[in-house]
Amino acid sequence: MIDLKQLRDDPERFREGARRKGVDVDIDRLLALDEKRRAAMTERESLRAEQRRLEKEAGPRIGALMKEIKSADGAKKASLEAELADIRGAPAKLKEQVQAFEQQIAEIEPELNELVLQVPMPPDPDVPVGASAEENVEIRTWSPEGFDPSKPFESSRGFKPKTHLELLRDLGLCDFERGVKMAGSRSYVLTGDGFRLHQACLRYAFDFMVDKHGFAPMSVPVIVREECMVNTGFFPAGRDQAYHIEESRRGGGHDLFLTGTGEVGLMGLHQDEILDESKLPLQYVTVSTCFRREAGAAGKDTAGLFRIHQFDKVEQVVICRADEEESRDWHTKMIGYVEELLKSLEIPYRLLQCCTGDLGVKNADMIDIESWMPGRGPNGEDGRPVGAYAETHSASRLYDFQCRRLNMRYRDEKSGGATTFCHSLNNTVLASPRILIPVLEMHQQEDGSVKIPAPLRPYMGGAERIG
Repeated sequence: MIDLKQLRDDPERFREGARRKGVDVDIDRLLALDEKRRAAMTERESLRAEQRRLEKEAGPRIGALMKEIKSADGAKKASLEAELADIRGAPAKLKEQVQAFEQQIAEIEPELNELVLQVPMPPDPDVPVGASAEENVEIRTWSPEGFDPSKPFESSRGFKPKTHLELLRDLGLCDFERGVKMAGSRSYVLTGDGFRLHQACLRYAFDFMVDKHGFAPMSVPVIVREECMVNTGFFPAGRDQAYHIEESRRGGGHDLFLTGTGEVGLMGLHQDEILDESKLPLQYVTVSTCFRREAGAAGKDTAGLFRIHQFDKVEQVVICRADEEESRDWHTKMIGYVEELLKSLEIPYRLLQCCTGDLGVKNADMIDIESWMPGRGPNGEDGRPVGAYAETHSASRLYDFQCRRLNMRYRDEKSGGATTFCHSLNNTVLASPRILIPVLEMHQQEDGSVKIPAPLRPYMGGAERIG
């Protein structure tokens, strides 16, 4: 959620931010409603102050009038009684006026709140302007020694690669047919060493963040209330991607939603709390099952493990002080953790600076990390894929956008203890089974087996190969 005061002070920044992100929101209407509400609130408070003044002064004056009335007669008595009635009736008249302004405010707020939730976080000035992911900018690449993604896989490894679909089939690692039978398209069943490898990747990534980088492990709900989705910034823009459980239609108190990332639960932990500044930054990591409808993805990656409805993800979240430099430093660190992990798995990758049109509503900046997958990309002359980078991680810097919605604050000692909204960041550590695509394809051997990356072997009972 954006700061309304900032919007009033510099509306053009938010108009331009929405334009650059391709978000259609009526900021002029929002400002008009905000002004109307503030005017009504000012009038309401003025009337309440008048109520308090009258209540304070009424008692003594009423007592004095009643004494005068006892000794008065005729016109004088009638005049005093009229004055007494006016004094006694004044609070009731003011109360009616206060209620009228409260009604006006109540009528304004639903539309105002709806518009506020639609205003995106303006992108940082150093984010490149672009309309879509096609205009993202490559920052850097990395490959293990002896492998060059710009050349055919065969030139580096000496044999033609199989796709992950072929490896899964030949090694008996996944059953797509039975998965689809049970749950429909984009479903799967990992079998045998396929499921063991999936669990090994998740456990390695989780332990990597906890044991090596000191993140606090947390479990989180994956079924949450609507306000949790709204307050973490996933609604309203991402509503069509979430699975909706309509409990209210079955007599339940509220509807529920399946989360698409552990970020929702990790950030929701401290909603409506004032945190101890000395405990910041909070560094959390979770592993959770995630659910995405993949609405709008008809015909895209319908086969294999790339674009699926249910997966598991190790997610990292940092909640820090409201300091841009500190947020930027954490963004760099969190990306570094993922680079370190991918290097340990010997998976080639590249970093992409997302352009403004690919940031999403809540991000001031976002860096995507794409892993090299030999079985993706267009087909070459031999009719086989030539390989391509594909997204496996995404690191976001949100400043106070998310924490403002969550009402998550801390007492800033530099400001004399004033409450200040925290900053938040998040990044995928590892998502599986998508990560199995580069793991299997990059570590396949000429004999059809797959060499298990060294960091995963302890989680695979010491095995060095599959097949």
